[in-house]
Amino acid sequence: MALDLALQQRGRVNILIAGRTGVGKSTLINAVFQGNLATTGQGRPVTQHTREVTKEGVPVSIFDTRGLELADFAATFEELDRFIVDRRRNADPQQHIHIAWVCIAEDLRRVESAESDLVARLSRLGVPVIGVITKTRSDKGFRATVQQLLPAARNVVSVRAIQEELDDGPILPPKGLYDLVNLTMEIVPEGHRNAFVAGQKIDVELKQRRAHEIVVGVALAAATAGMTPIPFADAIILIPIQIGMLASITAVFGVPLSQGFLTTLIASGATSVGATFTGRTIVAELLKLIPGAGSTAGAAVSAVTAGMLTTAFGEAYIAALVLLFQRGNGEPPTEEAIITAFKAQLARRGS
Repeated sequence: MALDLALQQRGRVNILIAGRTGVGKSTLINAVFQGNLATTGQGRPVTQHTREVTKEGVPVSIFDTRGLELADFAATFEELDRFIVDRRRNADPQQHIHIAWVCIAEDLRRVESAESDLVARLSRLGVPVIGVITKTRSDKGFRATVQQLLPAARNVVSVRAIQEELDDGPILPPKGLYDLVNLTMEIVPEGHRNAFVAGQKIDVELKQRRAHEIVVGVALAAATAGMTPIPFADAIILIPIQIGMLASITAVFGVPLSQGFLTTLIASGATSVGATFTGRTIVAELLKLIPGAGSTAGAAVSAVTAGMLTTAFGEAYIAALVLLFQRGNGEPPTEEAIITAFKAQLARRGS
């Protein structure tokens, strides 16, 4: 139940990526999203010139549009228009196209009519567009030119998806990917941001911030559960609340979910909580056995304890995931590594 709800709340984000052949779309997709999506994902045609690329466990669909270099690209646009309109008419927002990246290679130093026409058409269809200048080395005013020629684009970002070593020696590191990810995050509809956060691997802090929001909301629910006047009843209520919290955090980080994994997390966490939380919980439950004032006092103590314990679980889990994702360059860690790091973080907080 918690697993299904977490996946439902995370949803999916659909991104249209367009550009001429050789502009570097696949390299950009692999650099931004988990699992080398463009290389290892499954593709299926949705129009003659557009295919959908997905991968199990990654809540992102990439719609890769080709054919901008063709002489009859107008036909490509017409079929793309129909596709986007059909998607928009679907009552399920998970089927809509949420944003588009139109890629232009810096080394070409020009914006083709197909590219400017595409941006204008997408904007008229209600799809927000970001212009992405790929393979950037030396701007020399090109970004400003692109912004001028693509007035319907929300913004233009210059990126270098991978490290590049020039013939004369200098090594150019990746560039602009954080800007692209954060700008996309601002533009994507709120209901699809968790999916985008989970699927991208560039900015771990984005995952961390969304996860913190989850913990704050769940800790309040846990504190409310801790106020129940029935001795030890709040523990029964708290467990599914905490499982739901861990499921939501796991989903927003883009870690593959399983009910067995979540149960193991809770069990390992329970054995790692310090004596401070354990002792306070026992005192609170014993106070609930005293009629009247004792029960009220016990409930108050339990409310604080439930909130603190749930927060400790959540924040320890976030800290463990942040550490592991940073070590893995944004790729999901193994379940064993997560459980070990989670227990270590809980032990540090309980000591």
